[in-house]
Amino acid sequence: MTALVSAFERVTEVRDEWIELSDGCRLFARIVLPVDADADPVPAVLEFLPYRLTDGTAHRDATHHPYWAGHGYAGVRVDMRGSGNSEGVLEDEYLPQEQADACEVIAWLAVQAWCSGSVGMYGKSWGGFNALQVASHRPPALKAVISAYFTDDRYADDVHYMGGCVLAHEALSWASYMLGLGALPPDPAYVGDRWRELWLARLREQPVFLETWLSHQRRDELWRQGSICEDFAALDCGVLLVGGWADGYTNGVDRALAGLDGAGVPCRGIVGPWSHSWPEVSRPAPRIGFLQEAVRWWDHWLKGADNGAMDEPMLRAWIQDAIVPATRHELRPGRWVASRKWPSPHLSARRLYPSVAGGLSASGPRAGRRLHVGDPLCGSEAGAWCPYGRPTDFPPDQRGEDGRSLTFTTEPLPEPLEILGRPTVALELSVDRPLALVAARLCDVSPEGRSLLVSRGLLNLTHRDGHDRVVALVPGEPVVVQFPLDFAGHRFAAGHAVRLALSPTYWPFAWPSPEPVTLDVRLGEQTYVSLPERDAGADDGPPVRFGEPERAAPAAGGTEIADERTLTTDLSSGEIRSTVVSDERSHLADTGLWFGERQQSSHVLPVGDPRGARLEYHAEHHLRRGEWQIRVLVSTSLTADAEAFTVSSELDAYEGRVRVHALRRSVRIPRDGN
Repeated sequence: MTALVSAFERVTEVRDEWIELSDGCRLFARIVLPVDADADPVPAVLEFLPYRLTDGTAHRDATHHPYWAGHGYAGVRVDMRGSGNSEGVLEDEYLPQEQADACEVIAWLAVQAWCSGSVGMYGKSWGGFNALQVASHRPPALKAVISAYFTDDRYADDVHYMGGCVLAHEALSWASYMLGLGALPPDPAYVGDRWRELWLARLREQPVFLETWLSHQRRDELWRQGSICEDFAALDCGVLLVGGWADGYTNGVDRALAGLDGAGVPCRGIVGPWSHSWPEVSRPAPRIGFLQEAVRWWDHWLKGADNGAMDEPMLRAWIQDAIVPATRHELRPGRWVASRKWPSPHLSARRLYPSVAGGLSASGPRAGRRLHVGDPLCGSEAGAWCPYGRPTDFPPDQRGEDGRSLTFTTEPLPEPLEILGRPTVALELSVDRPLALVAARLCDVSPEGRSLLVSRGLLNLTHRDGHDRVVALVPGEPVVVQFPLDFAGHRFAAGHAVRLALSPTYWPFAWPSPEPVTLDVRLGEQTYVSLPERDAGADDGPPVRFGEPERAAPAAGGTEIADERTLTTDLSSGEIRSTVVSDERSHLADTGLWFGERQQSSHVLPVGDPRGARLEYHAEHHLRRGEWQIRVLVSTSLTADAEAFTVSSELDAYEGRVRVHALRRSVRIPRDGN
């Protein structure tokens, strides 16, 4: 990794500013500028997040915003309303208020003496979401966005639902993390004596996001708001989309590229092997010179440079080769390919039909039936929904999961098979319960028998007619369903086999159905998997190449991260319990601040009793500088009976040894087709 400091084109300076919005709320901003920007104004690049810029993201921000400034831009990082040092309350994700605030910030930036009047907006995850959402409002100064690890559809691909199923572990752990993070105070080193007043006001209004999310189990107006797929044509600026095959948000690149291009919005996409970290630092490698790509994008759209940024293929993607499955990969072998249009004209659908004997073949449908009783352990080796490349994140060898599923496998392939796109599963099936789900996995099986997860998908079967409605199942009555798996780029080598695995359980990804389910799959012309086969010789244009990774130096200090994942089966109690622990501690040398968090999530499922499923989350967040010491403790749980979910939340906030606030609440929310 290269830390480009001396090679910057311009010397930079840092300014902390307060941006007052029209309703009087003040947002805290950190702006990194070329030192001569007042005399020679530059475009601004905005990142708008709730993750506390003076501590939570300080190390990471230092690698990006000085880089923008060194290349002739103002790097601007703003704490959203109700987060970090900013005033107000953060009530939920991606609200209209958040988008309106960002539009005001952009207007403020555009008229500063050091700004040329052109603004770009970028981010990953939350920042990737809101960059696109804000662009849909067409603020006049916003000329381009870069969105990484995002979704265009808030219901389809985020931490709440997957295929209409409640994303059990992810929904609780993320909502609980935001509860604790949002309960931390502004820093008195920046806010002054008002910090305690602002903190107590924030604590009194602190929301529990999960209560809202579970109150909307269908794709209703809550989820349509902020989903740019509702109107791709609303955007009118240049859009660069970035995804990673190991990330939880890859599907957005596939849909948004097609939707934006179809609406006439100038767009390009890059998908690498990466998990939920920026492409210049992410695991697995290969990493790329992402910041150089970004500067090239900004130069074209914010400065009008004729640099060929829009001459690149619409999609540049890393096609992954098979690898020995492991819970962590440093490198995914493969190669870059390009497509001038998306969807690519070089793709064709290859249908594979299951057989009663467990085969999978392109030779045509074969009649028959296969029964499968759901195994409560299925899903226990799924890995993380949104990996960060940590030691326990990736799915291990799937042979254990395959043994708990209904599987169909091809003969060894006589020649390589390359896919790029979203596989589709179509099934004629029946179940023996009125509420049920189906999980599908596509795996690459090596000659040695190793099973590597390539793609997966879920479908809540009561959503078979759309995610905006619930249609109960009639036990024993056949239905025909079709649903996509995750966007994938993969090469099945000659001698390897393709495996389709089906199951009515996938815990703790998906909240289990209220009763054990038996899946009855009817084989024939309506049951198949369709693979987006790519013509391996159809690369568009010259070979794809990227520069070596660059970034500015991280802030002085350090970060320590420790992760642990365990799975135990308690035979005496009949419970399956998995636990994930994350412990992070950081130090900022320039301000003397120590901060961090420890999180522990447990997923418990009694064998044979899915109504006994429960998730438990415990966390401690802390800030410390000299005698100023803050602790926030969070404990939450999610349980359900046949009729309702129960969300229980506890929060205790301490200044030193004195508890200044406590939250205790338990809310029942009716199950709605889940």
